[in-house]
Amino acid sequence: MTVDGLPMVVPTADLPTRVRIHEVGARDGLQNEKATVPTDVKAEFIRRLAEAGLTTIEATSFVHPKWVPQLADAEQLYPLVADLPVALPVLVPNERGLDRALTLGARRVAVFASATESFAKANLNRTVDEALAMFDPVVARSKAAGVHVRGYLSMCFGDPWEGAVPIPQVVRVCKALLDMGCDELSLGDTIGVATPGHVVALLAALDEAGVPPSALGVHFHDTYGQALANTLAALQQGVTTVDASAGGLGGCPYAKSATGNLATEDLVWMLRGLGIDTGIDLGRLVATSAWMAAHLGRPSPSRTVRALSHEDTEEQ
Repeated sequence: MTVDGLPMVVPTADLPTRVRIHEVGARDGLQNEKATVPTDVKAEFIRRLAEAGLTTIEATSFVHPKWVPQLADAEQLYPLVADLPVALPVLVPNERGLDRALTLGARRVAVFASATESFAKANLNRTVDEALAMFDPVVARSKAAGVHVRGYLSMCFGDPWEGAVPIPQVVRVCKALLDMGCDELSLGDTIGVATPGHVVALLAALDEAGVPPSALGVHFHDTYGQALANTLAALQQGVTTVDASAGGLGGCPYAKSATGNLATEDLVWMLRGLGIDTGIDLGRLVATSAWMAAHLGRPSPSRTVRALSHEDTEEQ
C-alpha cells in the first residue's frame, strides 16, 4: 500500500527517537456512531490494530449504557480481546465502573476530568472539584490493586461555552490528578482550537509546576487542521505519548463543535518521515481503517488512508 522510499526519512534535531501511540479508535472513535457496531466487529477491529503493531489500544468504556449506548457491550467485548499481548485500557467514570472493569481483569483504567466548569457540568453533571472528589476513591482503589491509571483532561485549550481556558486553570487540575495518584495524564484539545504556541506555553507551565513531559500524553482534534502541527510542537517539548484514532474516527458527544480525532495513519506518516519509530506497520493499519470504514458505510476521514487506499486501487 505504500510507495517504496516514501515518505523520505529526514530526521530533525531535538525530537524523540520513539513515540508511543495511544490508540483510541475502538473507544473514542466509535462511541459517537449512531448505528450500533456489532461486538464481534469491534473485537476484530482491536485485533487488527494489534496485528498492525499498536501496543496500547483503548478497548471500551464502563460508563452507564444510558449515556453512551454504543459502548453498552463492554462486558461482552472485553473478554473477546483480553488475551491480546497489548495494553487494553478502559474508561471508568466512577467506582461502579471500576468494579465492572476489575471483575473482567482490566489492568489499565482511565478517568476523565475537565479543565472547565461548563464541560464538567455537561459531561459529568458535577463541578470540576466535585468530579475530582468522585475520582479520588477510583484512583486510590486502582492503585491499591496494582492497576495503571490514566487521567484524561478535557478542554485544555478552549471550551465552547467559556472560550479561552487560562493556562493556570489547566495546570491546577493536572496537578490535582497527579497528586491523586494518576500515572499519566492526557491533555485534550476537545474542540480542536489549539495552536502550536499555545501547546508550548501549556507544556512549559506544566513543567515549571513539576509536571514533566514524561508524565503527559497529548490528544488533539483536527477541527481546524492543527492536530499534526500541535503534535509536532509537543514532541519538540519532550512529549513521547500521542493519542490518535485509526482512520480519524471520533468526536465528543458532549461538545457539538468537536470533530474527528487525529488520524493514527496521518500521525504515523509524519513520524516515519521524521525518522521516529512507532513499531507500526502502516500498510496493515491503513487496511484496518479501510475495513472499518466499509463497515461504517463511509470513507475514512484520514488523508493518509484515502491516499494509500487510492494508490492501492489504481495499482490493481
